[in-house]
Amino acid sequence: MIAWIPDLLYTHRRFESGVALVCDDAGNIVSITHVDELRDEKKINLPRRAILPGMVNAHSHAFQRVIRGRTEYRTAERDSFWTWREMMYSAATRLTPEDVYDASRMAFLEMVLSGITAVGEFHYLHHAPDGTPYDDPNLLAKEVIRAASDVGLRIAFLRVAYARSGFQTETNTRQARFIEADAERYLQNLESLATSVRNPSVSEGTPEACVLNTAWIGLAPHSVRAVPLPYLKQVIEYANEHDLKIHMHVAEQPAEVSACVEEHGRTPVALLETEGLLSERFTAVHAIHVTPKAIPSFAKTGFFFCASATTERNLGDGVVPADEYSKHGVPICLGTDSHTQIDLLEDARELEYHLRLQKLERAVLDSQSQVSSLKSQALASYLFDCATINGARRIGAPNGLLEISKPADFFTVDLDDPSIAGASIDDLLAAIVFSLSRAAVCEVVIAGKPIVSEGQHLIQEEVVERFNHLQQRLWVS
Repeated sequence: MIAWIPDLLYTHRRFESGVALVCDDAGNIVSITHVDELRDEKKINLPRRAILPGMVNAHSHAFQRVIRGRTEYRTAERDSFWTWREMMYSAATRLTPEDVYDASRMAFLEMVLSGITAVGEFHYLHHAPDGTPYDDPNLLAKEVIRAASDVGLRIAFLRVAYARSGFQTETNTRQARFIEADAERYLQNLESLATSVRNPSVSEGTPEACVLNTAWIGLAPHSVRAVPLPYLKQVIEYANEHDLKIHMHVAEQPAEVSACVEEHGRTPVALLETEGLLSERFTAVHAIHVTPKAIPSFAKTGFFFCASATTERNLGDGVVPADEYSKHGVPICLGTDSHTQIDLLEDARELEYHLRLQKLERAVLDSQSQVSSLKSQALASYLFDCATINGARRIGAPNGLLEISKPADFFTVDLDDPSIAGASIDDLLAAIVFSLSRAAVCEVVIAGKPIVSEGQHLIQEEVVERFNHLQQRLWVS
């Protein structure tokens, strides 16, 4: 047994002092015990630290880490998501399998350094740059999963279905790596990948399976723009039959909504709802351009919603109507999407801050926050749940909470870091959610195993060095 002993530990939505987090050799939490009651456990003291549950990043495109800083200029009279997309494709079409590994490893390294312990990877690079399938159709998927494993990050690999450039739209040759034109081929490749990541030596439902569940598969139709309705219905039916999580970009751009109305006579939300494609397994990513009138019936389907505020503001997508979703009981999770910035707490605070700018008032989501006994911490608790519990539920991760029988997945913050120094036990969570610097994250532990110590990852130097070489080849050579 190992006992982690911080100054403060966050559990049951409050900080407690004088307690230790005790985990077994398999990495499961067996108790949260008063320090005076410890006996023969191996003790790891963490003075001036607070322990919090690891955060869960529900939406990532890891390979896009290579374009950070390289799209921040105007490329057209009206620069937008659509012009940015072409620039992103210029990188996507040149990455080798090893490049995908190095880019993914860099993104995942940044995640764990910021306190993220699990990710939902929405992955749509499948083929060679000219569209020719690799001998192993899941080669690139396996490179991404290998990258997560090498960093120590749990990963829900959300394999993307992508069939076309759009309704009555000329084929974009830069999308050749994405296309699997029929649902049968897509599902065959999905099944093959799922088989390759299972651990046949561990029985499902056991404590060992909980902790060792480091990689698993979900299903991700890219969007109504990229997947025709018959194809979409077939893959969602498969997901429902096999109890797989479903993630899909929905109504990210007004042009996407207009194209859907032209093709189907309905908005993306109305299409998904009337065709019976929504359920508690479904996560709508972005879902920005949805009218308040449509949200109540949308909410009744039990779906979740994923916001990626740092990317949405970077691309000029629009402001997520998080207040309307929350008002109607739709759980919200968070993602870092294009990795303009990898800081899930920044995504959490921007979920609220964007609404403040739009509505010219403060604490917009506070009226929806009923998750803390301390009124002053209710909004912070609500946003931290978005970054932890909700994300874990959405990608099927075993973590998100520090409770008995859960994996020991957590991060620590330095209570003397200038960004939160002076916070009391009663306002510490709000200080962390709204003000914490990523530099304040000191330790990250996944399944009881230290991944980051004193702010450094064991393989950090090598990951950064190889990523530097990749960027040199991509953009300078």
